[in-house]
Amino acid sequence: MAAETSSSKSRCSYLVYLSFAEDTCKKFTDHLYTALIGAGFRTFRNDDDVMERGELEKAIKESRSSIIVFSKDYASSRRCLDELVMILECKRNFEHVILPVFYGMDPSQIRKQTGSVAEAFAGHEAQFEVEIDERNGKLGMEKVEAWREALREVADLGGLVLQNQADG
Repeated sequence: MAAETSSSKSRCSYLVYLSFAEDTCKKFTDHLYTALIGAGFRTFRNDDDVMERGELEKAIKESRSSIIVFSKDYASSRRCLDELVMILECKRNFEHVILPVFYGMDPSQIRKQTGSVAEAFAGHEAQFEVEIDERNGKLGMEKVEAWREALREVADLGGLVLQNQADG
């Protein structure tokens, strides 16, 4: 592992930022969080949907790594997708380490955006099309494309695939 600079040490308040959707909150992610804390890893998890974007961005930037738990509902959450884009920015700019966990998902579903991911994006696009008509702008669809690209990039990293596994 490369030597840490003093600026990277001061930047890190957390060892792990945990990104997940609500469908794993009281199941797998709760067990994972408890195990990380029990092992002494200072871990941030956002289980509060009302947290401001600036607060999320700060927590991600102040983390050395992220564990992203991809589940059936992950792509349905705008918050999760926004977090994913921020996490990838930190990977590019701060040597942030990413560990994807595919919980009940095959990485190809994320990469190729099929199944529940395709359904989620159809909903996002339909919602943004309405917003585009109201605002006469393209911002929403550009955001959707950024989310799509982020999913493809992280799916290509490889990670832990947990299919048909019991919680715990």
